[in-house]
Amino acid sequence: MAEKALKVRVISPEQTLFQDSADAVFVPGSVSPFEVLPGHAPIISSLASGTLSIRTLDGEMHTFAVVNGIIRVKDNEVVVCVG
Repeated sequence: MAEKALKVRVISPEQTLFQDSADAVFVPGSVSPFEVLPGHAPIISSLASGTLSIRTLDGEMHTFAVVNGIIRVKDNEVVVCVG
């Protein structure tokens, strides 16, 4: 059975912008936008300019403007480094 939550961290060179559990992350991938849900296959991807959205377990949406960056997903842990 897949985990029901993702551990999500959004970091920049200056600080941690977000750290919490979530049930979905919507990402502006450099090839195309994609969604990360619990149980997602491991991936490393570059990000394009756009909006990164995170839906926390209580349904609250957190959004971040992204110019560029990378995302790593592994074992229900999501780390997004934004520029």
